[in-house]
Amino acid sequence: MPLLTPGSINALLREHDVRPSRALGQNFLADGNTARRIVRLARLEPGDDVLEIGPGIGSLTLALRETGVHVRALELDRHLVPVLRAVVGDDPMVDITQGDALEIDLGALLADAPSWRAVSNLPYNVATPVVVRLLEHAPTVTRMLVMVQREVGERMAAAVNSEAYGAMSVKVAYYATAKVVGTVPPTVFMPAPKVESALVALERRSAPSVDVPSVDRMFVLVRAGFAQRRKTLRQALKAVLGDGAADTLTAAGIDPRARAETLGLDEWAALARVEAP
Repeated sequence: MPLLTPGSINALLREHDVRPSRALGQNFLADGNTARRIVRLARLEPGDDVLEIGPGIGSLTLALRETGVHVRALELDRHLVPVLRAVVGDDPMVDITQGDALEIDLGALLADAPSWRAVSNLPYNVATPVVVRLLEHAPTVTRMLVMVQREVGERMAAAVNSEAYGAMSVKVAYYATAKVVGTVPPTVFMPAPKVESALVALERRSAPSVDVPSVDRMFVLVRAGFAQRRKTLRQALKAVLGDGAADTLTAAGIDPRARAETLGLDEWAALARVEAP
């Protein structure tokens, strides 16, 4: 089945009387070479079970099927589902579900296979919460290749002390390793967004690399630290740790004068262990 082009996308949209929704962040991939590049970077094998979130009209879905994988496509926009069905036809290796990736029961959606890959061109406006939800609530998704806004991708994969490093970086590092493996220009989309996209490869850890009494509490500390990243941790964490913030930081082996971007996952975990009741 030929991959979609700008001409075939325009024809599909006219035929089904739909147009990209700005509110839903829809930018349809219109370049077959880019679609195949994404699939290649995902390192898929024939027979793999692949979750695609936000397939839209199927630009990436078709490229995924070229590799012989089974695709479970989860599309929010009910107006696009008929278009997607028309594009993939009666392919028995593509299952289409209409639903919201931020609300759907992921356990039920992925119950019929023990291991999943997630390969998706994610809408910019929900990319971060979707990735976080997959990390937190879909343990059978062991590897991801997601296309997101470049700045978001850089935050996901950022290292300690880098400009992009933040709370999202720590969250991802707890569950997975992450790396930006490519960038994508706006020109390959319809309509073209105003920013570049990044391709981020995430691989779930077999177990978190740190042990803490409460993961939720650790991330309360992380968010508080980065919420006022220009302040020292002694000041930024005062709302959470109270007047004893400096003593708690010192007990964890952290300089109270340090700032959030200087702490790696090990340091945040040490703080969470000391702070735990």
